[in-house]
Amino acid sequence: MSASNAMSETTEFELIERYFKPSLSRRDVALGVGDDAAILDVPSGCQLIVSMDTLVADVHFAADDDPRGIGHKAVAVSLSDMAAMAAEPAWATLALVLPRVDERWLAAFSEGMLGLAREFGVQLVGGDTTRGPLCITLQLHGHAPSGQAIRRSGAKVGDLVCVTGAIGDAGLALRLRQQFGRGHQGPDREYLDRRLDRPRPRVQEGIALRGLASAVIDISDGLSADLGHILKASGVGAEVDVDAAPLSEAFRRCAEGMGPDEALGLVLSAGDDYELCFTLPETRVADLNVAAEAWSTPWQVIGRITEGDDLLLVHGGGRPFTLSQNGYEHFRS
Repeated sequence: MSASNAMSETTEFELIERYFKPSLSRRDVALGVGDDAAILDVPSGCQLIVSMDTLVADVHFAADDDPRGIGHKAVAVSLSDMAAMAAEPAWATLALVLPRVDERWLAAFSEGMLGLAREFGVQLVGGDTTRGPLCITLQLHGHAPSGQAIRRSGAKVGDLVCVTGAIGDAGLALRLRQQFGRGHQGPDREYLDRRLDRPRPRVQEGIALRGLASAVIDISDGLSADLGHILKASGVGAEVDVDAAPLSEAFRRCAEGMGPDEALGLVLSAGDDYELCFTLPETRVADLNVAAEAWSTPWQVIGRITEGDDLLLVHGGGRPFTLSQNGYEHFRS
């Protein structure tokens, strides 16, 4: 992890030593934080899988959010990318832009970030810090046995469309926060807020899908948009029964004041759930049921891959369902 000339050299190197010294030492890290670059030993017979995500203050999180949650989420979104590729996460680099050195903020941020990284066996091996508007970029490196990473492009006509866990929680949490602000609102609101601020990446589930799923993506921008990426990459269409979308009990109770179509629209278009959407040959359902016995996360069939290139949403026994917004887009005006 290097120091930028934009900040005091002594202050910055002390910052790195104090807050970003790895709390985990992997045997495959020959050289980590402290030099110009890291040296890593990729396991024999594996391919390197690399992802990068950027979180910008007041775009992806509020600048006054709990820094532990910000640190947690910075790692979680990249872990979710690894899950979608059926990769084992291993090493991370961090580029952190700070408006100023705030010791209390940094202590909490690093606690949230390194705590989740340690839980998933990820070692911080380098990066950079500099002064500017608050922005966090984390690059995560993982690996999968050669040829066993799962791509978006493998869905075939007849495959089932499936999702893990429940969807819509994070989107509803954000809407309620925008409407009513923060503060203690009961256990359902607390549950939804945790789903938004501290998502659980489905790494174990993604690895278990090796050799079973034909295509996988994580639900970061909304189910309809992310499933659309699979359809485009695979050259297929899909029909999804929106009534089959798995919902948490907290979502059902907190969405009682919304019309049914509005609630379903939120479930299909809101992002930040970081569940997995995957396609599965029907012949592999029994195999997945066996693999899923080790999970704490349920999975649900919500549709089927079809010919063509359209995503058809239906509900109420086959009536078309129209979304007013397809999902999150970074550069929508």
